Amino acid sequence: MILESIGVFFLAALSYWLRKLSLSGALCAILVGVSIAYGTGLPGLLLLAGFFISSVVWSMLLKSKKENDIDLKDGARDGSQVLANGGVAAILAVLSGVTGEKLFFLGFVVALAAATSDTWASELGRLSRGKPIDVIRFQRVKTGTSGAVSLLGTIAALMGSFFIVGLAYVIEGATYSLSLFLGMVLAGFIGNLVDTYVGATVQVKYRCQDCQTVTEKIEHCGNVTIKDRGYRIFNNESVNLLCTVVAPLFFFALYGIFR
Repeated sequence: MILESIGVFFLAALSYWLRKLSLSGALCAILVGVSIAYGTGLPGLLLLAGFFISSVVWSMLLKSKKENDIDLKDGARDGSQVLANGGVAAILAVLSGVTGEKLFFLGFVVALAAATSDTWASELGRLSRGKPIDVIRFQRVKTGTSGAVSLLGTIAALMGSFFIVGLAYVIEGATYSLSLFLGMVLAGFIGNLVDTYVGATVQVKYRCQDCQTVTEKIEHCGNVTIKDRGYRIFNNESVNLLCTVVAPLFFFALYGIFR
Protein backbone atom coordinates (compact mmCIF):
# COMPACT_ATOMS: atom_id res chain seq x y z
CA MET A 1 0.00 0.00 0.00
CA ILE A 2 2.84 2.41 0.82
CA LEU A 3 4.73 1.76 -2.41
CA GLU A 4 1.50 1.96 -4.42
CA SER A 5 0.64 5.31 -2.81
CA ILE A 6 4.10 6.67 -3.58
CA GLY A 7 3.56 5.66 -7.19
CA VAL A 8 0.22 7.49 -7.22
CA PHE A 9 1.81 10.67 -5.84
CA PHE A 10 4.62 10.48 -8.40
CA LEU A 11 2.27 9.99 -11.35
CA ALA A 12 0.00 12.83 -10.19
CA ALA A 13 2.99 15.15 -9.73
CA LEU A 14 4.35 14.21 -13.15
CA SER A 15 0.98 14.83 -14.76
CA TYR A 16 0.77 18.23 -13.07
CA TRP A 17 4.29 19.07 -14.27
CA LEU A 18 3.37 18.02 -17.82
CA ARG A 19 0.23 20.18 -17.55
CA LYS A 20 -2.05 17.22 -18.10
CA LEU A 21 -3.69 17.88 -14.73
CA SER A 22 -4.43 21.13 -12.92
CA LEU A 23 -3.62 21.40 -9.21
CA SER A 24 -7.17 20.35 -8.30
CA GLY A 25 -6.94 17.58 -10.88
CA ALA A 26 -3.69 16.29 -9.38
CA LEU A 27 -5.12 16.32 -5.85
CA CYS A 28 -8.25 14.47 -6.94
CA ALA A 29 -6.10 12.02 -8.91
CA ILE A 30 -4.22 11.27 -5.69
CA LEU A 31 -7.52 10.69 -3.89
CA VAL A 32 -8.76 8.36 -6.62
CA GLY A 33 -5.44 6.55 -6.90
CA VAL A 34 -4.99 5.98 -3.17
CA SER A 35 -8.59 4.73 -2.89
CA ILE A 36 -7.97 2.26 -5.70
CA ALA A 37 -4.66 1.21 -4.15
CA TYR A 38 -6.43 0.55 -0.85
CA GLY A 39 -9.26 -1.42 -2.41
CA THR A 40 -7.56 -3.36 -5.16
CA GLY A 41 -3.82 -3.00 -4.68
CA LEU A 42 -1.41 -3.16 -7.59
CA PRO A 43 -3.85 -4.81 -10.07
CA GLY A 44 -6.30 -1.92 -9.78
CA LEU A 45 -3.54 0.66 -10.08
CA LEU A 46 -2.26 -1.00 -13.24
CA LEU A 47 -5.74 -0.72 -14.74
CA LEU A 48 -5.97 2.93 -13.68
CA ALA A 49 -2.57 3.52 -15.25
CA GLY A 50 -3.78 1.83 -18.43
CA PHE A 51 -6.71 4.24 -18.63
CA PHE A 52 -4.69 7.32 -17.78
CA ILE A 53 -1.59 6.63 -19.87
CA SER A 54 -3.58 5.63 -22.95
CA SER A 55 -5.67 8.81 -22.61
CA VAL A 56 -2.56 10.98 -22.32
CA VAL A 57 -0.86 9.23 -25.24
CA TRP A 58 -3.83 9.71 -27.56
CA SER A 59 -4.18 13.30 -26.40
CA MET A 60 -0.52 14.07 -27.13
CA LEU A 61 -0.43 12.25 -30.47
CA LEU A 62 -3.60 13.91 -31.69
CA LYS A 63 -2.95 17.35 -30.23
CA SER A 64 -3.16 19.06 -33.62
CA LYS A 65 -6.61 17.53 -34.15
CA LYS A 66 -7.99 18.68 -30.80
CA GLU A 67 -8.09 22.40 -31.22
CA ASN A 68 -11.72 23.40 -31.67
CA ASP A 69 -14.23 25.84 -30.33
CA ILE A 70 -16.87 23.27 -29.39
CA ASP A 71 -15.96 21.09 -26.42
CA LEU A 72 -14.26 21.48 -23.05
CA LYS A 73 -11.93 18.51 -23.22
CA ASP A 74 -8.80 20.40 -24.23
CA GLY A 75 -6.08 21.39 -21.75
CA ALA A 76 -5.29 20.20 -18.24
CA ARG A 77 -8.02 18.17 -16.53
CA ASP A 78 -9.35 19.69 -13.32
CA GLY A 79 -10.65 17.97 -10.19
CA SER A 80 -14.25 17.68 -11.35
CA GLN A 81 -13.17 16.00 -14.59
CA VAL A 82 -10.92 13.55 -12.73
CA LEU A 83 -13.70 12.61 -10.30
CA ALA A 84 -16.23 12.32 -13.12
CA ASN A 85 -14.06 9.72 -14.85
CA GLY A 86 -12.54 7.95 -11.84
CA GLY A 87 -14.79 8.59 -8.86
CA VAL A 88 -17.16 5.65 -9.41
CA ALA A 89 -14.24 3.30 -10.06
CA ALA A 90 -12.63 4.46 -6.81
CA ILE A 91 -15.81 3.81 -4.81
CA LEU A 92 -16.20 0.33 -6.28
CA ALA A 93 -12.53 -0.40 -5.58
CA VAL A 94 -12.98 0.54 -1.92
CA LEU A 95 -16.12 -1.60 -1.70
CA SER A 96 -14.14 -4.48 -3.19
CA GLY A 97 -11.44 -4.09 -0.58
CA VAL A 98 -13.81 -3.71 2.36
CA THR A 99 -16.19 -6.55 1.47
CA GLY A 100 -13.88 -8.87 -0.42
CA GLU A 101 -16.70 -9.29 -2.96
CA LYS A 102 -15.37 -10.10 -6.41
CA LEU A 103 -18.38 -8.51 -8.10
CA PHE A 104 -17.31 -5.06 -6.91
CA PHE A 105 -13.88 -5.54 -8.48
CA LEU A 106 -15.52 -6.50 -11.75
CA GLY A 107 -17.71 -3.41 -11.49
CA PHE A 108 -14.56 -1.36 -10.91
CA VAL A 109 -13.10 -2.76 -14.14
CA VAL A 110 -16.31 -1.97 -16.03
CA ALA A 111 -16.40 1.62 -14.72
CA LEU A 112 -12.84 2.18 -15.96
CA ALA A 113 -13.73 0.47 -19.25
CA ALA A 114 -16.61 2.94 -19.71
CA ALA A 115 -14.37 5.94 -18.99
CA THR A 116 -11.77 4.60 -21.42
CA SER A 117 -14.42 3.88 -24.05
CA ASP A 118 -15.71 7.45 -23.87
CA THR A 119 -12.20 8.94 -23.90
CA TRP A 120 -10.98 6.89 -26.86
CA ALA A 121 -14.15 7.70 -28.80
CA SER A 122 -13.62 11.42 -28.22
CA GLU A 123 -9.91 11.39 -29.03
CA LEU A 124 -9.80 9.02 -32.00
CA GLY A 125 -13.15 10.12 -33.41
CA ARG A 126 -11.49 13.41 -34.34
CA LEU A 127 -9.51 11.55 -37.02
CA SER A 128 -12.67 10.76 -38.95
CA ARG A 129 -12.59 12.32 -42.40
CA GLY A 130 -16.26 13.19 -42.40
CA LYS A 131 -18.18 15.22 -39.85
CA PRO A 132 -19.93 13.19 -37.11
CA ILE A 133 -23.69 12.69 -37.08
CA ASP A 134 -25.96 13.86 -34.28
CA VAL A 135 -27.68 10.70 -32.96
CA ILE A 136 -31.03 12.46 -32.47
CA ARG A 137 -31.25 14.91 -35.34
CA PHE A 138 -29.30 12.74 -37.82
CA GLN A 139 -27.51 15.83 -39.09
CA ARG A 140 -23.83 16.41 -39.73
CA VAL A 141 -22.33 18.55 -36.96
CA LYS A 142 -18.91 19.95 -36.11
CA THR A 143 -16.23 17.60 -34.83
CA GLY A 144 -16.20 17.60 -31.04
CA THR A 145 -19.95 18.08 -30.63
CA SER A 146 -21.36 16.01 -27.75
CA GLY A 147 -24.03 13.53 -28.80
CA ALA A 148 -22.55 12.96 -32.26
CA VAL A 149 -20.95 9.77 -33.57
CA SER A 150 -18.72 8.58 -36.37
CA LEU A 151 -17.83 5.07 -37.45
CA LEU A 152 -14.22 5.55 -36.35
CA GLY A 153 -15.28 6.97 -32.98
CA THR A 154 -17.66 4.06 -32.38
CA ILE A 155 -14.97 1.50 -33.18
CA ALA A 156 -12.56 3.37 -30.90
CA ALA A 157 -15.15 3.28 -28.09
CA LEU A 158 -15.48 -0.47 -28.40
CA MET A 159 -11.70 -0.91 -28.54
CA GLY A 160 -11.24 1.28 -25.45
CA SER A 161 -13.56 -0.92 -23.43
CA PHE A 162 -11.89 -4.03 -24.82
CA PHE A 163 -8.46 -2.65 -23.90
CA ILE A 164 -9.25 -2.21 -20.20
CA VAL A 165 -11.12 -5.51 -19.83
CA GLY A 166 -8.36 -7.27 -21.76
CA LEU A 167 -5.75 -5.75 -19.47
CA ALA A 168 -7.74 -6.92 -16.45
CA TYR A 169 -7.96 -10.39 -18.02
CA VAL A 170 -4.16 -10.53 -18.28
CA ILE A 171 -3.57 -9.12 -14.79
CA GLU A 172 -6.09 -11.49 -13.24
CA GLY A 173 -4.48 -14.50 -14.91
CA ALA A 174 -7.20 -15.20 -17.47
CA THR A 175 -9.78 -16.12 -14.83
CA TYR A 176 -12.78 -14.71 -16.73
CA SER A 177 -15.03 -16.86 -18.85
CA LEU A 178 -15.62 -15.75 -22.44
CA SER A 179 -19.18 -14.68 -21.67
CA LEU A 180 -18.04 -12.67 -18.64
CA PHE A 181 -15.26 -11.05 -20.65
CA LEU A 182 -17.61 -10.04 -23.46
CA GLY A 183 -20.26 -8.90 -20.97
CA MET A 184 -17.77 -6.54 -19.32
CA VAL A 185 -16.67 -5.16 -22.68
CA LEU A 186 -20.31 -4.64 -23.66
CA ALA A 187 -21.12 -2.91 -20.37
CA GLY A 188 -18.22 -0.48 -20.81
CA PHE A 189 -19.35 0.26 -24.35
CA ILE A 190 -22.96 0.76 -23.19
CA GLY A 191 -21.69 3.44 -20.80
CA ASN A 192 -20.27 5.32 -23.77
CA LEU A 193 -23.54 4.98 -25.70
CA VAL A 194 -25.45 6.45 -22.76
CA ASP A 195 -22.96 9.32 -22.64
CA THR A 196 -23.58 9.96 -26.34
CA TYR A 197 -27.38 9.82 -26.04
CA VAL A 198 -27.49 12.14 -23.02
CA GLY A 199 -25.04 14.45 -24.77
CA ALA A 200 -27.42 14.71 -27.72
CA THR A 201 -30.62 15.17 -25.72
CA VAL A 202 -30.23 17.00 -22.42
CA GLN A 203 -26.59 18.08 -22.09
CA VAL A 204 -26.35 21.85 -21.85
CA LYS A 205 -25.16 23.71 -24.93
CA TYR A 206 -24.35 27.39 -25.21
CA ARG A 207 -24.40 29.79 -28.15
CA CYS A 208 -21.81 32.46 -28.85
CA GLN A 209 -23.48 35.86 -29.15
CA ASP A 210 -20.92 36.97 -31.72
CA CYS A 211 -20.30 34.08 -34.14
CA GLN A 212 -23.40 32.00 -33.23
CA THR A 213 -21.32 28.84 -32.67
CA VAL A 214 -23.04 26.25 -30.45
CA THR A 215 -20.51 25.15 -27.85
CA GLU A 216 -20.04 23.61 -24.41
CA LYS A 217 -17.94 26.58 -23.34
CA ILE A 218 -19.33 29.37 -21.16
CA GLU A 219 -17.06 31.87 -22.91
CA HIS A 220 -16.47 32.26 -26.63
CA CYS A 221 -14.98 35.04 -28.76
CA GLY A 222 -14.01 36.73 -25.52
CA ASN A 223 -17.60 37.03 -24.30
CA VAL A 224 -19.97 35.05 -22.08
CA THR A 225 -22.16 32.64 -24.06
CA ILE A 226 -25.91 32.22 -23.61
CA LYS A 227 -27.71 28.91 -23.05
CA ASP A 228 -29.02 27.45 -26.29
CA ARG A 229 -30.58 24.17 -25.10
CA GLY A 230 -30.33 21.41 -22.51
CA TYR A 231 -30.06 21.58 -18.73
CA ARG A 232 -27.14 23.07 -16.84
CA ILE A 233 -27.06 20.13 -14.44
CA PHE A 234 -26.08 17.95 -17.40
CA ASN A 235 -22.70 19.45 -18.17
CA ASN A 236 -19.70 17.55 -19.53
CA GLU A 237 -18.61 16.31 -16.11
CA SER A 238 -22.01 15.05 -14.96
CA VAL A 239 -22.56 13.27 -18.28
CA ASN A 240 -19.17 11.57 -17.97
CA LEU A 241 -20.07 10.58 -14.41
CA LEU A 242 -23.35 9.12 -15.64
CA CYS A 243 -21.42 7.06 -18.18
CA THR A 244 -19.35 5.43 -15.42
CA VAL A 245 -22.41 4.87 -13.22
CA VAL A 246 -24.63 3.25 -15.86
CA ALA A 247 -21.96 0.83 -17.11
CA PRO A 248 -21.41 -1.10 -13.82
CA LEU A 249 -25.15 -0.97 -13.03
CA PHE A 250 -25.88 -2.55 -16.41
CA PHE A 251 -23.23 -5.18 -15.69
CA PHE A 252 -24.58 -5.91 -12.20
CA ALA A 253 -28.12 -6.27 -13.54
CA LEU A 254 -27.06 -8.88 -16.10
CA TYR A 255 -24.24 -10.50 -14.15
CA GLY A 256 -26.22 -13.72 -13.80
CA ILE A 257 -26.26 -14.02 -17.59
CA PHE A 258 -22.64 -13.03 -18.14
CA ARG A 259 -20.92 -15.23 -15.58
